[in-house]
Amino acid sequence: MNLLVISLAPVLIIIIYVYYRDKYEKEPWKMLLRALLLGSLITLPVIFLERALSVFLPAGQMQSAAYNAFVVASLSEEGFKYLAFILFIWGNRNFNEKFDGIVYAVFISLGFAAVENVLYVLNAGAELGLSRALTAVPAHALFGVTMGYYLGLAKFFPKPRAWYLLLAFIYPWMFHAFYDFCLMSERYLLLLIFIPFLVFLWFTGFKKMKYLSDNSIYRR
Repeated sequence: MNLLVISLAPVLIIIIYVYYRDKYEKEPWKMLLRALLLGSLITLPVIFLERALSVFLPAGQMQSAAYNAFVVASLSEEGFKYLAFILFIWGNRNFNEKFDGIVYAVFISLGFAAVENVLYVLNAGAELGLSRALTAVPAHALFGVTMGYYLGLAKFFPKPRAWYLLLAFIYPWMFHAFYDFCLMSERYLLLLIFIPFLVFLWFTGFKKMKYLSDNSIYRR
């Protein structure tokens, strides 16, 4: 029971924070629960895809770390998050302002992070759960912020829509890949870069949230 609490507490804290930040036109809980459920359900195809891609793992520490980070983990996970959003959120009438892109993308990411975190913590224990509460779970949410930011722009700025849709996938994929690569490489220099990179993710994530919130069509 304690391990479940450790696994899910950071997810719940971020859910409450993002819901609070959606100040001007709250999303219905039915839609938010749908987004969380979507995120949790994609865990299964992600696991199968990651196992299939792992068959082609190259030899060598750095090569395998790069392949695992950029292809096996980040491409699979961010790809399915993006697909879930496009298929089940994009055309919904409740996606009616730019900030909603962030809300729904973060909730999808947190649904995935919740299942992933439970699996990791139940297997490895409370110590890993505490470290992931400060790193992996917030990172998933911040990848979601980036994805949702560009999806929000794509939805309501039709002229450069294709470009924003591309960025909505490329940026989270690259951020997630570099995050994993820093850890998987086990190289001292990349581990030193990891903390400033996390700070960068937090800074840019909050900046994106503030920008879309301040420019909400429901603010006035």
